[in-house]
Amino acid sequence: MKIVKDKFALLAMLTALTVVLALTFIFPVPLTKGYVNLLEVGIYTSAMLLGGPAGLIVGGISGGMLDLLLGYPQWLLFSVVIHGGQGFIAGRWSGNKQLTTRILFLLLASVFMIIGYFFATWFLYGSVAGVASIVGNVIQNGFGIIVSMIIIKILDRINLIK
Repeated sequence: MKIVKDKFALLAMLTALTVVLALTFIFPVPLTKGYVNLLEVGIYTSAMLLGGPAGLIVGGISGGMLDLLLGYPQWLLFSVVIHGGQGFIAGRWSGNKQLTTRILFLLLASVFMIIGYFFATWFLYGSVAGVASIVGNVIQNGFGIIVSMIIIKILDRINLIK
């Protein structure tokens, strides 16, 4: 039972840290009535450290909380599903330490997120806004991949990753 409690505490902490990280850097995108942030850094790092189910939990909860805290409740359901799926995909083969495998699954997770938000934005605000969302989401995911890979590399070098 202690292992399960420890895992929940760790997931809660990572989720909170992910939300704080995302709240630290917020760039509004008026055309899509959304924003660009650093949420992916927390989701991808958590997913690579703890696996797909952890990525799903951290991604879904942090994405939903961020929308509520920033006053974008119309995005809540979309964010929970999209960021949860993104975290699951990113962490699916987290045990594999090969750089190419990690990058492949981070790219697949990014594509899932970009396509998900394209359709969500299209549904909420129309096709022009859906297309406009692509650029911001590509930048957000690219930055998230780079920073999370650096974090994982640092943790690996100081032997915090087993």
